[in-house]
Amino acid sequence: MENAVKTSAATAAGPQPAHAAGSGAGPVAVPAGLTPAQTGQRAHAVLDEVARAVVGKRPALELVLLGVLAGGHVLIEDLPGLGKTLLARSFATALGLEFTRIQFTPDLLPSDVTGAPFYDQRSGEMLFRPGPVFTHLLLADEINRTPPKTQAALLEAMAEGQVSVDGATRPLPRPFVVIATDNPIEYEGTYALPEAQLDRFLLRVRMGYLPPADETAMLRRRLDRAEPEAVLRALTDPAEVLAMRASLEAVEVDDDLLGYIIGLVTATRKHAQIQVGASPRGGLALVQLARGRAVLDGRDFVTPEDVKAVAVPALAHRITLRPELWVRRINADDVVQGIVDSVATPRTVPQP
Repeated sequence: MENAVKTSAATAAGPQPAHAAGSGAGPVAVPAGLTPAQTGQRAHAVLDEVARAVVGKRPALELVLLGVLAGGHVLIEDLPGLGKTLLARSFATALGLEFTRIQFTPDLLPSDVTGAPFYDQRSGEMLFRPGPVFTHLLLADEINRTPPKTQAALLEAMAEGQVSVDGATRPLPRPFVVIATDNPIEYEGTYALPEAQLDRFLLRVRMGYLPPADETAMLRRRLDRAEPEAVLRALTDPAEVLAMRASLEAVEVDDDLLGYIIGLVTATRKHAQIQVGASPRGGLALVQLARGRAVLDGRDFVTPEDVKAVAVPALAHRITLRPELWVRRINADDVVQGIVDSVATPRTVPQP
């Protein structure tokens, strides 16, 4: 089976995956189970490696890695030039994952993302050309610049890890991670992400400007290495990433913490300033992200602080504020943080 994508998709996405459609989605030989402690050590090594390229963004880097470990997708929403693309590419390199980038534009078609059948004159058969979505880590750059129909082409891939085209369903490689970027200040020629797609993202990350000291360090690093970007090493591979994900299942979550998580999610549905609260996916996201944060902290049990640390990234993009709040410059992050501050925290003591 030939491995090619339509010309327009190849132009948008750059180098294409080397595997044929579905070939990267076969059984992955996962190494022997990792403990949460081993996963934590590997995760910190990956963070340190990525930090060689992305300066002064450790909290944002940790959130992105939590999204990968928790088996979800990440939306990075911030201003241009803050290193969003570099961050995604650096994680792909350090994790040893195949990387593909799609530049979303108004004329991008769904088939430019998923692939499409074509007629092979040599064999006289219809063959499938896989699109750039057949990869391990997909960077959906400026995802809000393409129409909803093309945005929706990613929904099945993000939710089910598969693509259905022309009556056939093709599994995607494992792991499959989407890191999407969104420019929140430019509205000319953009399309708001529908709620259904926002809910598919496990968390939303904002990077922000560097403090002057860190920005100076970034410039100094650029001068010292005498080349545009740092050259990173691959510290893991796809099979090990799957094993790291599996290790999160060994992290204990107390019943009191489950009640706390449900309390947070329920509060978003009853809050006076929120029109539509978080879906059940919000609770699932809190559980897995809190487990990941516990692993990064060297623990095999979750604490209330783990839940609080990931509540805003996990829930703020899942709620819809009442329209009048936009005029008052109240954003979803502030509202969710207020909920976190108001919901009673359980006094959970881990059992020896």
